Amino acid sequence: MLPYINIPFQYASSATGASVDELKLITSFLLSYPFAGVLKRIPDAKPYQKNCFIIVVSLFYLVGLFDLWLGIRTLFISSAGAYLIASYVDGPFMPWIGFIFVMGHMSVNHTYRQFANAPSKVDITGAQMVLAMKLTAFCWNVQDGRLPQKDLADFQRERALRQLPSLLDFAGYVLFFPSLFAGPSFDFVDYRRWIETTMFEIPAGTDPSAAPKTRKKRKIPRSSTPAIIKAVIGLAWILSFLKFSRWYNSSLVLGDQYMQYGFLRRVWVLEMLGFSTRMKYYGVWYLTEGACILSGLGYKGVNPKTNKVDWDRLQNVNPWGIESAQNSRAYLENWNMNTNHWLRNYMYLRVTPKGKKPGFRASLATFVTSAFWHGFYPGYYLTFVLAAFLQTIAKNFRRHIRPFFLTPDGQRPTPYKIYYDVLSYLATQTAFCFTTAPFVLLTLPDSLLVWIRVYMYAVLGAAASMAFFASPAKPWLIKKLRERNQNALQPKEKAEHPLMGLPSDPAGDIDEAVKEIKEEVEARRRRGQSIGVPTGRDMKVAVEDKLGKKI
Repeated sequence: MLPYINIPFQYASSATGASVDELKLITSFLLSYPFAGVLKRIPDAKPYQKNCFIIVVSLFYLVGLFDLWLGIRTLFISSAGAYLIASYVDGPFMPWIGFIFVMGHMSVNHTYRQFANAPSKVDITGAQMVLAMKLTAFCWNVQDGRLPQKDLADFQRERALRQLPSLLDFAGYVLFFPSLFAGPSFDFVDYRRWIETTMFEIPAGTDPSAAPKTRKKRKIPRSSTPAIIKAVIGLAWILSFLKFSRWYNSSLVLGDQYMQYGFLRRVWVLEMLGFSTRMKYYGVWYLTEGACILSGLGYKGVNPKTNKVDWDRLQNVNPWGIESAQNSRAYLENWNMNTNHWLRNYMYLRVTPKGKKPGFRASLATFVTSAFWHGFYPGYYLTFVLAAFLQTIAKNFRRHIRPFFLTPDGQRPTPYKIYYDVLSYLATQTAFCFTTAPFVLLTLPDSLLVWIRVYMYAVLGAAASMAFFASPAKPWLIKKLRERNQNALQPKEKAEHPLMGLPSDPAGDIDEAVKEIKEEVEARRRRGQSIGVPTGRDMKVAVEDKLGKKI
C-alpha cells in the first residue's frame, strides 16, 4: 500500500459514515475514467502497450490502494490454472475441469470471507467472482475452437477461439481495470476485437453519415459523452445510497423500534431496505460500465433504426426495468444481466445434450452454479429457493389469469388491464422485498427473524398460490379461457431459460426428474436388471471391473 494513502479516506469516512475500503473502491471506479482516457489514446498499432498499461493500473489498485498482495496470488492461481488447463487438457471434459478448478478455488475464498465476517472490508472475492465468469467462459471458447464449425451454434461459432491468446493478451483480459472489482464480465473474443480494433469496423452497406466520429487516427469512436452520463448517474445512485442507508438498514429491521410500527409500515421499511441496497449496486455498475464505455469496450455498433452508436454491450443493470417490474421475470432479467448471460450460455445450454431441449438437469446445474458463485451465506439460499417458487407462480398467473384482461387474440389490453397491471406490480415488488431481505441480512437467524416479523406473508402467499394452481381451479380457468377465446389465434409462448440460475418452473422440473427416474427403472426391468441399493460388495466388484484389477 502506498504510504499515507489511507489518511484522506479516513477523513472522508468520518464525514460520510462509509468505511475506508468502500470509499477506496468508489475512488478506484472514478480513477478508471482518466485511466481509460489514457488507455484509449495509446496508439491502436501498439496493443502490447495497452496490455501493459492495463496490468500496471490493476496492480496499482490491488497493491497501491488495497494492499491485496494475497489477492494478486489468488487471481494468478485461478488465471494460470485455467490457462494451463485450456492449453494441455484435450477432450470434451476440458471446460468442466476448468470450471471445477475455478469455482472450487473461489469457494475457498468465499468460505474464508464468511468466517472473517467483515462485509465492509474489500477483499479479493469480488474480483474473483468476475474472473470466474471470464475464465470458465474462456475454457468453453477454447473448446469450441477445437470442434468442427458445423457442430457449433451461432453463439459458439462467434466466440470460439481457434488458437490460444498470448500470455500478455490473456493477462490484459484478466486484469482489465475498469471491470476488475465489480464487472461487467465479458468474453475474450470481445477483448481481442477491442484491442485489435476490429470491433469498430463499419459493416458494408452502412450509411457513411451514420459512421461514428473518431479523433485523429484512432478507430475507437468518441465516447466521452455517454461515459460521463453513466458516471453522473452512477454517482447520483451512490450518493442516494449513502443518504438512504442511514434511514433504512439492517439494524433498523433487526431492532426493537421496527416492531413498534404497524404491519404495512414494516413492509414499507422492508421495501426501502431493498431499494437502498440496490442503489449501491446501481451506482457501482453504472460507474464501471461508464469506464468501459470510455475505453471503447462498451461499443455495440451503429443502431440501424436510429443511425446512432449503441454503447450498451456491457450493460449490467436496468434500474427502471427492476423498479417498475410487474412480474418476477422482468425483475430478474434486468438485474446483473451479464451474470444471467454467463449462466445461460456457459451452464444451462452446455449441460443440455445436442438436439434436446434443456430440462431438469440443466435447471438444477444452473441453480447450483449460481448459488455457489454467490457464496455460502444461508440468506442467499433462502432467497434463491423462494424466488424459484415465485417464478412458477408468476408464470401461472401470466398463463391463466392475465389472458382474461386481454382481447381473445391476446394482442390488445381490455379496459380492465390497468387493474391487473397495478395489482401485479404491487404483488411483485412486495414479494421481492420480502424474498431478497435474506440477501441483505445474510445469516439464517437474522433472515428468519425479519421474515417472522412480517408474518411470513410472501411464504404464505406463495403456498396459497401454489395450492390454488394445484387444485381444480387451474383446469377450470383453462376451460373458461378456451370458451372465451374460442378459435382466436393465440401468440406462442417463448421458451424461458433460468434467470440468475433460478429454475423457471421448479414443479415441472421435479416432475421431469421423477419421469426420468421411472423411465430408467422401467428400462432396467425390461433388461432384467435388479433394481435396488447396491451393497458394499457390489460397489467393490464394479470398481474392480472398471480398474481391471483387484483392490
